[in-house]
Order: sequence, then structure tokens, then C-alpha cells
Amino acid sequence: MKSLNKKQFILLLFGLGFLFPFLAWIIELSKSGIEFTLSGILEIHRQNPVLIILDTIPIVFAITGYLIIEKKEELQKQYDTLQGQLISQTENINRVAEFAEKIGNGQFDIDFEITDESDTLGKTLQNLRDTLHENNQKESLQNWEMVGKDKINQILRKHNDVNILSQEVLEALIHYIDVVQGVFHIYDDEIEKLYVSASYAYNRRKYLKGEVKVGEGLVGQAAIERDIVHRTEIPDYYLSITSGILGEKKPDSILIVPIFMEEKLQGAFEFASFKRFKEHEIKFVKSIAEIVAQTIYNLKITEKTERLLKESQEMTQELKENEEELRQNAEEMRLTQEELEKTNINLEEKVEEVNRSQKRLYSLLENASELITIYDKNKKLKYVSPSVKNILGYTEEDMFAGKDFDRTNKRGQNTINQMFENLLKNPDQPQEIQYTYLNKHGSIMFLETTGRNLLHDPAINGLLLNTTDITERKRAEKEQRMRGQMQTLSDNSPDIIIRVDLNRQFFYANPAIECYSELKSEEFHKKHLNEVDLREELTTFIDQTVEKVINKKQKVQTEISFPVNEEQHIINANAIPEFNEEDRLETILFILHDITELKKIEQEIKEKNAKITDSINYAFRLQNALLPNQKQIRNIFPDSFLFYIPRDIVSGDFPWLYEKDDSVFISAIDCTGHGVPGAMLSLIGYFLINQIVSQPKDHNPGDILCQLHRGVQKTLKQDLDDASARDGMDIALCKINTKKMQLQFAGAHRPLYLVRDGNLKEFRGTRTAIGGIPRPGKPEPKFENFVVDIKKGDAIYIFSDGLSDQFGGPEGKKYFPKRIKEAIIKNKDIPMNQVLAYFKNDYIKWLGDNKQIDDVLMIGIRF
Repeated sequence: MKSLNKKQFILLLFGLGFLFPFLAWIIELSKSGIEFTLSGILEIHRQNPVLIILDTIPIVFAITGYLIIEKKEELQKQYDTLQGQLISQTENINRVAEFAEKIGNGQFDIDFEITDESDTLGKTLQNLRDTLHENNQKESLQNWEMVGKDKINQILRKHNDVNILSQEVLEALIHYIDVVQGVFHIYDDEIEKLYVSASYAYNRRKYLKGEVKVGEGLVGQAAIERDIVHRTEIPDYYLSITSGILGEKKPDSILIVPIFMEEKLQGAFEFASFKRFKEHEIKFVKSIAEIVAQTIYNLKITEKTERLLKESQEMTQELKENEEELRQNAEEMRLTQEELEKTNINLEEKVEEVNRSQKRLYSLLENASELITIYDKNKKLKYVSPSVKNILGYTEEDMFAGKDFDRTNKRGQNTINQMFENLLKNPDQPQEIQYTYLNKHGSIMFLETTGRNLLHDPAINGLLLNTTDITERKRAEKEQRMRGQMQTLSDNSPDIIIRVDLNRQFFYANPAIECYSELKSEEFHKKHLNEVDLREELTTFIDQTVEKVINKKQKVQTEISFPVNEEQHIINANAIPEFNEEDRLETILFILHDITELKKIEQEIKEKNAKITDSINYAFRLQNALLPNQKQIRNIFPDSFLFYIPRDIVSGDFPWLYEKDDSVFISAIDCTGHGVPGAMLSLIGYFLINQIVSQPKDHNPGDILCQLHRGVQKTLKQDLDDASARDGMDIALCKINTKKMQLQFAGAHRPLYLVRDGNLKEFRGTRTAIGGIPRPGKPEPKFENFVVDIKKGDAIYIFSDGLSDQFGGPEGKKYFPKRIKEAIIKNKDIPMNQVLAYFKNDYIKWLGDNKQIDDVLMIGIRF
């Protein structure tokens, strides 16, 4: 078999297998006595079908041989693979052993490549190398930091002078962290600035600024931020470093470390280097800054204490020198004091007499009927008499605080300003003005002021104003004026106006009564009701009404009708009681107004209103027939509600429901306006959105709103240049697939609230409305489409702004979306029909006696 190839081996097996059918043919031909020919072989196969099965033996042998060869080759490949893996693992073990030996010798920087992800030992040794290397580096850095701190501590213990100490500390740090340049800034508390105490490698002093304010430059910025500044991008204004080898070159890195002690700034380190600062170097400098801060703070305290002690000693010596002089001055003051006491006794007696005189004058001025004020030439109040309290209600302090002029109107202020100007221009001529004023009690009063210029009088030295309350005089003049006007109005009024006493005697009748009598109006004066020739109906009415007013002592209003020139006239009659000063009924004023034409107009309006109402009611029935109701929504979503309260008979807000394939579209739509205009726009929206959704293509809510936006603009011709209709609609649109448990939402100015596991999430609609006149240069809006996977127990709420914008409650404020959210969370676990009942009751309670301002629409669904 080894000498045979694959093809030869298969042919050999095929030949061996062919022996079996061949022997069977020979035996069968012998039995049947048939010659060994092709036709004879076919004949025996026809007689004995079993031979057909024997004919397949060569094929079976060939296939078996093929499978044996394939299996042998597969086993050979597996053997070769295992042999290669064994060799590879042996080599890897040798590499790992060599790697472990080097780690043991402390060679942590050697590289070791993992050739096989299953080499656990190699990975472990690699991690061990990294850990040992890291620990070795940390230990080296710690030793480096401790040595550095020890050097600095030796310097700090050695010096008490800040300047010497700062120079040696700076130089030691520069050498230790291997930088080329540095500055040590000390903070001066008195001037509140940082000054340079020490510097290193600054060959040009002009680059070394003597003082730095906190917040100024990089150093000042580090101080105000209380943090280090590490810059690798060096500003253009920063100095260059000059070297004999490198020439003049900017540093590659700068480090500024502020020095603080107990939250107080003590100074700052500033270093420049040709290399980048390492983390352990920055950490080391920060730790040194803390140590140095304590030392500088102590030195400052010591220096301040010494300075104060020296000043105290100098002051003590000065006080001793002045003590004798003070003793002599004290004796002279005692003698002077005795003399002053005698003088004060005489002065107090004179002051007491002046006080008594001032009290008398104050009492007179306080009870005067005039208010006296004095102003300087700049209109600044210098004096106000005590009578201001009785006349205006304000105190003198109130007047000095500005109540003298700011309680009058603009016209009054202009009048007062004009008076001041006239007094200054014509000092010899007094000025008199009248104006209104709002007193302390909130009442308007009339004042008359007479002004005199007494700037030349040393006792006054100002503009003297005498002000009198003329409110009662003005009221009397107004009453007299009104009586005259009333008489004129009555004489020219088309209404009948008469005045009679309790005995039915006439005191006045205007000319309008002549239409109902043959007498002139002036002939009614002093005549009894029975003495004048009036229509019987009018005479009876006056007589009976007088009796009613006498009994009730109240105004009587009624309507009477009687024929005039064969036409029935309707009169609106008012009988007004008039009382004297003792509150006794004295006369009765009758005002009779012909309202026949008004009644006709009123009847026409009623008839027109009835027709309009019938039309609106018909429109209401049509709108209700188009829109979904509570029952239709619950047929699809059993646990749901529809809260719908139109402001008028027909509504601009409307719910919308549409079923398509496995999806249900539901929406809360708020059209511009309400009532009939809103309902007209709602029909446009209803038919447009139906037309869009009924198309064969399956649109998401965002696409539907885009098409609806264009449809409204086109329908209302808002896309034309001369468009004027800015109407549109806000909408919250949902597409719900209950089989896939998926919700899609898009909104125009309206949100969707999703309640899940007791938490409320708000999906805000796009901040643009459907429809409206396009703005030039501004692209048309794209409405965002939200996709949410819903689960059982989730609840959604969509609504118009009619509920949230309704005014009411104890303070007359809006309902607001916040109240809606709180109500939804509060009732998250109850059925939707109970949620509906809650919102209805809460809305009615909130509305109270207020008027409903807009249509209210809200839809809630729980899945």
C-alpha cells in the first residue's frame, strides 16, 4: 500500500470489488444456460434483480478506499501539528526559564514577547517583572525625594535671613532637579504683591520683574488659582536662556509652584528648563513648597514681632517725655473747666427761655390753617411748618424725604416748577398757583399756594410758600358747575325728565314731555299731577310709582307701554328717590326713555342669534360625527380616557384616531383659535392628516407632521408672497404598534409624557407649529421622531395647552404643566377612568368662578 498512490489504491479496490459481481454473472449464466454476452448479462439481471445490488460492490469498495486514504491523511496532519506544538512549547519553556533567570538577577528592563495567549507562566512572569520594576522605581524616587528634602531642611535650619535663605534654597533646588534657571518670589502682605527674593542664571536683569500682582502673569495666575502652572508651550513674551554651548534659546518647559501656609500666600517658585519636568520632580517641588512655606511664615512672624517690639520701646520713651507736659496742661484745663461751668449755668438759663418761646411758636404753627414751607433757589426744602401733619397727613421728615412734590401729578409739578422760575425772574412779584395733591390717606385734595421771593431777607433767605387746602371750595364750585350742566343736559335730552314731590306736585319737567301733553314744559312747574293734561297711562304710572318709592325708599325701574300715533311705544322708566340733608325723602326724579327701537333691534338680534346657534349646533353634530369618542378609543385601548371640554359649542382642539394595518395613530390637535374659526381650521387638519396617513406608504409621525405642515401652508395659501393668514396648529401625534410593543411620537409645540415604573419622562415636541407663513432664508422645520419600546404597565399622556393655560385657583394663576405632572405621578397606580375623574374634578375646582379661556383636550392610555 505504501508503494501505491491514492488513485492506484482506489482502482485496486474497485477491481477486487468487481470480482464479486463477475463471479455472480458466471454462476447465473451457467445456471440459465445463457451465453456470456452483453445481452446475456442484461437478461440475467432482468431475471434476477439481486445482481444489480451485487453490481454496486466495486463502487462501494472504491468509496471505502477513498475514505480510508482521506482518514489516513487527516491523522498524518494531526500528528504533524502535535509534533510542531510540542517543539514550540519546548522552545517557549526554555525562553521562559531564561526570562525568569534574568528577572532573578535584577534585569527588569528586558523585553519578553508572549507568543501564545495560553502561556500563563509567561504572562505571570511578565506581570512579576513589571511589578518588581515599578516597585524598584518607586523606591528609587522615594530615596531621591528624601535626600532632597534633607538638603533643603539643612538650609532652612541654618538661616534666619529670608533673602539668604531663599537664595540658597533656590540654588539647591535648581541643582537637585537639574534645571537651568529659577526665581524665588516672596509675598509681601503690606503691598499685596510678590517680589523677587532670589534668582538664578538671569544674566539680564531687565527680564526679571521686581514685583508681580496676584493674578498678573503666569506667577500671579498660579497664586490666585492656588495651583501649579506647568507649561510646555512657552509664551512669546517669556525670556530666553543664554548658554555658552547652546547660545540663546527659549526653555522647553516652565514650572511655577505657589507657596501657601494656612490658606495664606507666602511666595512662589518659578523654574525654566530645556527638558520637560517629570511627575516626581513636580511632586517633589510641591512638597518642598509646603516645608518652605512654614519656614517663611515663621521668619515673617519673627521679623514682625521684632519690628513691633522696637516700635513699642521707642513709643514708651516718647510717652515718658510727654508725661510732664501733659501734667502741666491738665492743671491749666482744670482752671479753664471751672470758668466754663460758671458760663454754662448762665447759658442754660437763656437756652431754657428760647425753648419756651420755640414751643409757643411751634404750637401756633402746628394748629395753623396754612402750611408754610421755605425753599432755597435750587428748589431744595429748607423748612416746613408743623401744620403739615394736620393738612397733608405727612410728617416733617416725610416732606424732607421728597413728599413735597412727588405726590402731585405731572401737570402739578410743571405748575410748581413754573412758579419757582417766575419767583426767581421777578423777585418782587408774588406768584399764586392751584394744583392737586395726594395726601397721606390716599385722597386727592386741591391746594392753593402763594409764593414770595425772600432770598434778600436774612431771616428767611429763601422762597416762602404759603399753602392752603381749597378742596371744599373746589367741590362747591364743581357742584354748582354740574348743576348748570345738568340743567342744560336735561333741557336738551330726548328723554322725559320730571321731578315731583311726595304730594305729586311738579318741580321740573323738561321739553320732551310736550310730546305727551298739550302744555309747555314750564307750565308744569308747581302744578299737581291731576292738573296737567297727560296721557292716562302716564298719569297712572307716576301716581303708583311715587307710592312705591315712598314705601321702599329705593330706586324703582320698570317698563311701560302705550300707543302713540297708532304705534305701540315701550318706555324704560326709572324713579330715583332724592333725600335732603337729614336723609328724609324729599323728591322723586323720573327719567323716561323710549326704547321702542331698541326692542325692535333686540328682537332682530335674538332671531339672528337663534339662526346662528342652530347653524353652530349643526356644525357641532357634524364635528362630533367625524371625531372619535371615548367608546371608540376604549375599544382599542381598554384602559384609557378622553378628557374633552370645548370652550364653545364647536372646538378648535380635537382628538384624532386612525387604524392602519397593525398600527394605531392617535393624536391631540390644537388649532389656532376656538369656536367657529378654530372648528374651520380643525376640519382642514382632520382631512389633511387622514389623506396623508391613508396613503399606501407607511410614514412615521415625524414625516406625517412635515407633510401636514406643507399641506396647511398650501391650503391656506401661506406659501404665496402676499400671504397674510398666520394660522396653524400644535399637535402631539403617536403611532402605536401593540404587536411589536413599539411607540413612535412626534410633536409640534406639544409634548408626550411617558410614565414607567412610577417615573415620568417627557418627550418634548419640536419647537415649531404646523403651518404659518415661511420666513425668508429660514429652512422649513424637520419634526423629530421618537421611537420607544413600550412594555406592559406603561402609560402615556398627550394634551393641548387649554388645561395648562387655564387661570384659576386661590391666586388666579395658570394651571401649568407642573400641576399636570404632579397629578399624573400622584394617580399612577389607579385605572384610567379614575384618572379622568380626578382631572375633571380638579379642573372644575381650579376654574371656580373664572371663565374658561380655551378648549381643553387630554388623552391618557395605559398599556
